[in-house]
Amino acid sequence: MINRELKLFFTALSFYTRLPAPAAMRDEPIGLLADAIKYLPLIGWITGFVAAAVYLLANFLFGNALAVLFSMLAGLLLTGAFHEDGFADVCDGFGGGWTKDKILEIMKDSRLGTYGVAGLILLLGIRFIAIIQVTSDVNAIVILGIFVIAHSLSRFSAMIVASNHSYARSSESKAGVAVAEKSKAANLIVAAIYTLLPLAGLIFYTGESTIAFILIPVVLTSYYLGYYFKKWIGGYTGDCLGAVQQITEVVIYLSLFLVWKFI
Repeated sequence: MINRELKLFFTALSFYTRLPAPAAMRDEPIGLLADAIKYLPLIGWITGFVAAAVYLLANFLFGNALAVLFSMLAGLLLTGAFHEDGFADVCDGFGGGWTKDKILEIMKDSRLGTYGVAGLILLLGIRFIAIIQVTSDVNAIVILGIFVIAHSLSRFSAMIVASNHSYARSSESKAGVAVAEKSKAANLIVAAIYTLLPLAGLIFYTGESTIAFILIPVVLTSYYLGYYFKKWIGGYTGDCLGAVQQITEVVIYLSLFLVWKFI
């Protein structure tokens, strides 16, 4: 049982990041990915911790703005821009297509179009400024909490969309095979625990229960994106889930800033 759970974790780690799995834990990813998805928020812990560590070191050396850039770069390198690529494909597909078949065809094209480029520039720009705002005048532990929450909660949001909607393609991709088998309730519960622990930890450390209000815009954003994808293509694709992760991560940073400013 323990060996299987380790394989599931390392399957998620090797699929959703560039980090390699130990030789003893290597297996055929497709066979395990449907259950390995429960560790996706835990992968967010890892990417969030790395992003925070890079930010803190770079902030000490160069200041806030460059620290945010280096932190974002670390995240891109660690994941291979896996989710950003999905977001760009969604921008191209939904920006240039007016039917389900056309949208799916454009999203499958490996070339990046105008909508994808524009969308990525705007997304990364908003994320950059939002992180600068939310990391100002807080200590290292809070910064660690911010990054881990943003990375884990945004990944859980993608899981929720996958669990509530159907896979839109008839021809399967690796990610599609996994999430097309609806996330089991047990997997969602495990993932929810990994998601809520950092949030609870930050609330406990700061004593500010109002931080929990960030869940409202995250839920609303996830619900709307799921509805939007279903309306246009009858469900989701792996690219759609990447877009959900990217958009809700930005929403988390913006929501934290608003909570601390107004509540």
